[in-house]
Amino acid sequence: MARIALRIDDIGGSTKQYEVYSKRKLGNFLFLKYLKGFKAWGPYREMSVDEWNEVYKILRRFKAKLTVGVTAAWIGRDGSLTPFPEKFSEEAKILKDGLNEGLLEIANHGLTHCVVGKHLPKLFTSNRKYHREFWDWIPREVHFEHLEKSQKIFRQWLGEPPTTLIPPGNVYSIDTLQAAEKYGIKQINSYMDHNIKSRVQIINNDNVDAFHDREIVLEGLEYFNQKLSDYPDDEQFIFVKDL
Repeated sequence: MARIALRIDDIGGSTKQYEVYSKRKLGNFLFLKYLKGFKAWGPYREMSVDEWNEVYKILRRFKAKLTVGVTAAWIGRDGSLTPFPEKFSEEAKILKDGLNEGLLEIANHGLTHCVVGKHLPKLFTSNRKYHREFWDWIPREVHFEHLEKSQKIFRQWLGEPPTTLIPPGNVYSIDTLQAAEKYGIKQINSYMDHNIKSRVQIINNDNVDAFHDREIVLEGLEYFNQKLSDYPDDEQFIFVKDL
């Protein structure tokens, strides 16, 4: 029997508001990156409680599970941090309900998802690279600070911190790995493997079906329903942490 882990990313991440860029040659000029046909990512809204309730109905129907990558804090334009349970209190409650029912695994998707201070849209260039949190050129102490703060937010919200880290954009370094080990992370899910000796398990994406909240917000819940419908009847859905 095949095993697959469904994974949705960017819940609570302000990247959906500030990561604005175009893949087209001239598309990053001023306002063009915001226009349909030019823009490649944001802005888009957070998922609603009603949408999560429908996601749960679909999961129950297909006897499926879902790993949810939550960014622990929303970053304001001025670089201020608002913990996810404060910024999106109703969504935080419905996610905790899904966790308690056994439908969800909550994974750490970073504290900020971005390089704070460089996260706002640029006038003439893409800002995509600054919406990855754990670059190897980021100071070592930032990796430790961000994982410590994010795990604390999750613990206060859920009662215990996640054991899975989904590094934004699949980017992480030896500093991230060592910080993860210190703050209770047991597995990192990324297609990158630095081949570094560690007690943290690196889980690649071979058996992970990863997507973003953006797909559900922009394409509707039929996107998610169709995704599960496309799997064979004997597919076994598990959490990323169980791979």
